[in-house]
Amino acid sequence: MPHFIIDCSENVIRLKSPDEIMQEVFDSALSTGLFTPSEIKVRINPFSYYNNGNSLDDFIHVFGYIMEGRNADQKSNLSKVIVTTLNAILPEVSVISINIQDFEKSNYFNKTMI
Repeated sequence: MPHFIIDCSENVIRLKSPDEIMQEVFDSALSTGLFTPSEIKVRINPFSYYNNGNSLDDFIHVFGYIMEGRNADQKSNLSKVIVTTLNAILPEVSVISINIQDFEKSNYFNKTMI
């Protein structure tokens, strides 16, 4: 925990490698002090087919899923840090956004909890 899933237009991974984009999101999340390195998971989904406001403008949207317990200021800062970083490395991408959602401890379960 947390999980950051990056959706983007396929052209974005022609501008920067998927590994570089994922590492920047990882490093940004780590820099907030909210997570340890072993907790952070990042994935990327490039899309060949999409309709972005009836255009084919490049886009990046990050879906962040974190364990409940962080306050609104911490989540806001996390969002700002990640979008700012992505904008710095990919200034030619006109749409860069993120949303953060909480996992509820009461209904989260993984293999290590068996």
